Amino acid sequence: MIKVAIIGVGTVGSSVANILKKNAKIIEARSGKKIVPVIGVVKNLNKKRDVDIELTDDINEVLDRDDIDIYIELMGGVENAYNVVKKILKKGKTVITANKALLAYHRYELQQEARVLDTSIGIEASVAGGIPVVKALREGLSANQILAIKGIINGTCNFILSKMMNEKANFKHTLEEAQKLGYAEADPTFDVGGFDTAHKLLILASIAYGVDAKPEDILIEGIENISPEDIYFANDFEYNIKLLGIAKKIGKKVELRVHPALVPKDKMLAKVDGVMNGVSIVGDSVGETMYYGAGAGGDATASAVIADIIDIVREDKSSPMLGYIYSPDKEKLTLMPQKDIETKYYVRVKVKDEIGVLAKISKLLQEHKISVDSFLQKPEIKENDYTTLFFSTHTCKESDIQKALEKIANLEFMLEKPMIIRIED
Repeated sequence: MIKVAIIGVGTVGSSVANILKKNAKIIEARSGKKIVPVIGVVKNLNKKRDVDIELTDDINEVLDRDDIDIYIELMGGVENAYNVVKKILKKGKTVITANKALLAYHRYELQQEARVLDTSIGIEASVAGGIPVVKALREGLSANQILAIKGIINGTCNFILSKMMNEKANFKHTLEEAQKLGYAEADPTFDVGGFDTAHKLLILASIAYGVDAKPEDILIEGIENISPEDIYFANDFEYNIKLLGIAKKIGKKVELRVHPALVPKDKMLAKVDGVMNGVSIVGDSVGETMYYGAGAGGDATASAVIADIIDIVREDKSSPMLGYIYSPDKEKLTLMPQKDIETKYYVRVKVKDEIGVLAKISKLLQEHKISVDSFLQKPEIKENDYTTLFFSTHTCKESDIQKALEKIANLEFMLEKPMIIRIED
C-alpha cells in the first residue's frame, strides 16, 4: 500500500483525495498497488472541507512521519514551499507538485536535489491543468529537437479575451464577469499581468531546451491594455487576440516571451476559446502537435497529480524531472536577449487629427528600419479633434520598434503612448 500526504487541501487537494478514493479500484489496477490518501495539511482546521481524510494544521507532524511514501505539495508560494520540498527530498521521499511559481524559480535546484538523493519529483500538474503536455514534451516527443512552443496556458486571460473578441466587450467589464464566475481572483494581477503564463512557459522551456531562465529574464506583458479598438482591428484583419507563452529555438539561442498576440483566425490556437487551454509544439521530426483541454480547476489538475502518482508507483522512480539525464554540452542553448527578438507588430496610435501626422510617423519608422505592412483608419474610431491610426509591420527587431515608438510617443500630436501587439502567424 502507498500512503499519500497532501500538503494544502484546497480545491485541488480536495479533488486529489476524493478521486483517489472514488476511483481507487481503477487506479490500483493501473498502478499495481493500492494508493491511499491518509492525511492532509491545512491552515485552518475550522474551515469545512468535503474530504474524508485526517486533517492537521501541523506541517512538521506530517513531514516527520516515516510511513508516508508520497507527498503532494499544493501549498503555493515560493520560498516556504521550496524549503518544505527540500526537507521531503532529504528524507528520500517522492514529491509531486502543482506549484508553477516554485518551479519557475527553483526547478533546477530541485532536480539536482532529487538526483543526488535518488528520489523523484512529479510536475505534470504545474502546467495546463489536466493536459499532459509535460509528459508529451519529456517522453512522447523526446526524439525531437523542439523548434517552437506556443501556448494558451492561462484560462482566466483566455476567457476574458474570448469574451472581448466575441462580444466586443471592454476589458474592465469582462474581468468583472470573470471574477463573478470564479474564473478570476479578487486580485487578478498574477493572471492578467502574464506572470502565471510566464511561470508555466519557463517549465516547458526547461524541458524542451534545458535553458535556466527566471521570470525576470524574459519579456512579460499582460492583457490589461487591450481595448475595443484593438478588437476592431483584429476582427477587420481576421485575427483573434490571445495571451501566448512562446518559446522558439533560433540557432543556439532560445527566445522566450509572454504577451498578447494577434493570431490568424484559421490557426488552431485561435480557436481555443473560453477557459480552455491549448499548446502547440513543433518538433523537427514530428512536425506540429496540438494539445487541448481544461487548464485549471480542481478535478482537471488533480487528474495530472494522480497521473504522476501512478507513474511513480509503477516505476519506483520517474524519468528525470526536466527530461535531461545530463545536459548535452555541444547543444547548450542560451536565452536570447529581449532586444534581439524578431516578429511582426501591430501598432495603435491616438493622434490629433491634423495634416502631416502620418508622414512624420512613417519617417520615424523608416529611420529605424521598420517597414509598414498594412494601415487602417476608420471613421468609426474618429472623434472630434483626434483620430486613431492602426498599422502592422513586417518582421523587425524588438529593439528597433521600441526605439521608434519611444520617439513617436514624444511627437507633439500624440495623445497617448502607442500600443503594440505582436503578431504570430
